[in-house]
Amino acid sequence: MFWRKQKAAIERFHPLHRALTLEKGFAVSLRRDDWEPVIQSLARHRTEIRRRRWLLPARVPGVLVPMLRIMASDMRPDGVLSVAADVRGPRLPEKTGPQYDVPVQRPVLSMKQWYAMDPWLRMRAELRDGSVLELSVTDRVRYRRRRKRNPRGKIKIKTKTKTTHLVRVTRRLAKDTAVQRPGTPPPPWIRVQVKQGRRMMFRANGKLPGPLGEAELIDRILHVSTEPFRWTPPGRAMGRTTT
Repeated sequence: MFWRKQKAAIERFHPLHRALTLEKGFAVSLRRDDWEPVIQSLARHRTEIRRRRWLLPARVPGVLVPMLRIMASDMRPDGVLSVAADVRGPRLPEKTGPQYDVPVQRPVLSMKQWYAMDPWLRMRAELRDGSVLELSVTDRVRYRRRRKRNPRGKIKIKTKTKTTHLVRVTRRLAKDTAVQRPGTPPPPWIRVQVKQGRRMMFRANGKLPGPLGEAELIDRILHVSTEPFRWTPPGRAMGRTTT
């Protein structure tokens, strides 16, 4: 009976919320105001769903939903927000690279290493000022599987992981938008690229050692997102006055 009630609750979710719950992802483009029903539906998830297989990762309410709100707040009503979310995690064959041997010293007998690339969030928003903002968050996970002989002669196998969050934000300005160089450089963990032209482009790349909690991750995402806005005259930088 309990599971039937939860299944019925899932059926009442917004179709995109339902896809995120059952299929662990979606990719869609909607007008700004059409995202509000999705956000409201996602807000009910924790109160209506208890079964583990249907729970959403913490990054959905902690990162995806806040970024939907932040992006939408800087858009015109007719602006389009495109989102591709994939919360299946990095342990899928299509996300995993080849394994290779790593040199070792005894008592370690052998070590295999491989990487997984998990681009779990991509967003594209048509902003109020005529510029277009693109954001992507990718988890790069390094795996190391080690075979080691302990002092008693027993062989043990252990796998360790190391996660790095890669954040990329690109802002393409409207034609003939005024540009000014920031008075201070970006933080050392952010690299900024500038592409000249009538429609200028600014790209900020952040490399964040992880895994980070959701609150810290979204704060760092907003730091990277702010950089492309520092190249235009003072105005509302995305995320810094909406949170």
